[in-house]
Amino acid sequence: MPPELNTGLTAAAISLVLCSNAWGLDPQNIKLSDGVVFTPTLQVGERYDDNFRAVEEGVQASWITSIAPSFVLAAEGRKSAYALGYTATSDIFHSSQKDNNTDHQLTLDAAYELDVRNRLTLNAGYNKVEETAAEDKNSENDKFTTASVAGMYTYGADSARGQVDLSADHKQLRYQNSGGLNSDKERDTTALSSTFYYRVGPKTRALIEARHTEYDYVSNDRLNSNNIALLSGLAWDATAKTSGTLKIGGERKRFDESSIDDKSASMWEVGIRWKPRTYSIFDLSTRRAIDEGDDGASAIHLQLIEMSWRHQWLDRLSSNVSYSLSDQEYQDIDRDDEIRTFGAGLSYAMRRWLDLSLSYKYLENDSSAANESYQRNIYLVSVTASL
Repeated sequence: MPPELNTGLTAAAISLVLCSNAWGLDPQNIKLSDGVVFTPTLQVGERYDDNFRAVEEGVQASWITSIAPSFVLAAEGRKSAYALGYTATSDIFHSSQKDNNTDHQLTLDAAYELDVRNRLTLNAGYNKVEETAAEDKNSENDKFTTASVAGMYTYGADSARGQVDLSADHKQLRYQNSGGLNSDKERDTTALSSTFYYRVGPKTRALIEARHTEYDYVSNDRLNSNNIALLSGLAWDATAKTSGTLKIGGERKRFDESSIDDKSASMWEVGIRWKPRTYSIFDLSTRRAIDEGDDGASAIHLQLIEMSWRHQWLDRLSSNVSYSLSDQEYQDIDRDDEIRTFGAGLSYAMRRWLDLSLSYKYLENDSSAANESYQRNIYLVSVTASL
């Protein structure tokens, strides 16, 4: 099996359980047998959140201790690779013990290279989550689970003039709140997409992509709908410094309920990475799309821009700065939210197996709806350890 298939899948799986600021961490795995390795990590953090319910009035603050053990079990074959990952994140609220909770994340990834022209990737996931920034902001955390299974088949060699990706994805969202809170949001989502690439240069490909997404609500039938999107654009890795993808097109959302007007809008997805030095990376992404509705809205017109800069100042010292702006226009109700997020962090690689991170995050929602605006500051220190 080509080494890039194994290495890429294993590295991607391991990265899911590492701190985003931990550039220096180099976890040592445990070899269980030929081609099978086990990689455990542990992250312990202490943070101060001055508005952990994300509310405008009745603000609550707390010191929160977080303990997150993780592991990745990876296996490699001659033409296949597999990775099983699990993370349990326990949050202990020192000022509000009733909000203590543990989130669980389970992932399974597989990749197969049938031959030089045929490749298949599969993944599945399960998440059990509690969020303090809940719909019922003064009584209990928002409890929900998500389950997903997806796959993508690729036809065409990497060096071929043409290449096709066919993908399918199914997701389930279920809530476990008391009193049936948010049960109207429970849904199954099935998405199909196909992308055709045509090489127009040594490292540049034109593309055209079609998507169909079906939303099937468990109880709130009036929101059953399907989205159809058509996009075209470019994917490039033109130089050692720049890579990216640009997709532009349109999207239409059709509701089964005749009393709700269909929605349509222009659509784009752009992601650009600029790497002027091996130790400095700039990322820019932007997205415009029609998202599912919330708080009585039939849909949300979303426009999002995200920027980040990661820089390694010394062999052991790196930083990360990020900013995002999300404009959410709620459809069929009078609400428009502008959510700004700023983050900054430092990571120090004390040892190959030990990272220390300091970070700050600021969130602000400027909403036209009553009692939906808020400001939130989060200060965090964490230690990530491996073997």
